[in-house]
Amino acid sequence: MDVGIITVGDELLAGETENTNAAWLARQITRLGGHVKEILTIGDNRELIADRVAQRAARFDRVIVTGGLGGTPDDLTMKAVAEGLDRDLEIDPDAREAAKASSKAFVESHPDLAEKYDLGLDVDRVAETIAGGRVIKNPEGLAQGCAVENVYVLPGVPSELKGTFEQVAGEFEGDVRVETRYTDAPEGVLATHLGTVEDRFAVRAGSYPGERADRNRVRITGDTETAVERAVDWLGERVTLEAEPENGA
Repeated sequence: MDVGIITVGDELLAGETENTNAAWLARQITRLGGHVKEILTIGDNRELIADRVAQRAARFDRVIVTGGLGGTPDDLTMKAVAEGLDRDLEIDPDAREAAKASSKAFVESHPDLAEKYDLGLDVDRVAETIAGGRVIKNPEGLAQGCAVENVYVLPGVPSELKGTFEQVAGEFEGDVRVETRYTDAPEGVLATHLGTVEDRFAVRAGSYPGERADRNRVRITGDTETAVERAVDWLGERVTLEAEPENGA
C-alpha cells in the first residue's frame, strides 16, 4: 500500500513548529506494512492544498492530510480537501453540539476571560466535514477528522492526531516488511554488498550514517518477510550486524 502524507501549516514552513507529526505517521504506517512514498509540507493556502490533495489522491492508495482544522480563519484544510475531491462541505450535528457544549463550559469556567474577550466559538466551522465522508471522532479535542474516498483528514495537534489515527490505523495495513540493523562497517564496505542484496533477494536496501563514524544504520525493505529475513541473513554473513546500537547510540 502506497501512502502519501501532507502536513499543512505556515508555522511548519517557518520553522516555528517542529514537524513531529510527519515522522510519527511515517513510523506508524511503516510498522503496519504500508509504504510511505512521499511526505509533503505546504502552507495554509486553500488552492494549493486542494491541488496537492487531488494529485496525491490519484497517485497513492491512501493520503493523509493533517493540520489546519478548527474554527480560526487559517483553518482551511477541510474546505480545501472538499474542493480537491469535488465535494461539498456539510455540518455534522453531533460535532456541532459537542462544540457548543465545550464552548459554554469554557466560558463558564473562565469568567475573567469572558468579561475581557468575546469567547464565542464558531461551532459551525468546527463541525465542518466533507459530504459523503465518514467522520473520525477526536477523543482529545473538538476538531474531528474525516475519511472520504482514499483521503484521511486528521487534526494537527499531536495528541489529537494520534487519537484520530488510531481509529483508522487498520486501514493502512500493507505487505511491506522492514528490518533495521546497525553495523560498524563503513559505507564504502556496505556499498559493495547492498546492490547484490537488492538484486539477489528483490528487496530495497539502504545505509544511513549517524553521528558516530563506526555506527551506520542499514535498512532492508521487501514485500515478504521471508525475502527480508534472507537478505538480512546474507548481509550478516559479510558484515557485523546488530539489532540495536551499543549504548543507544
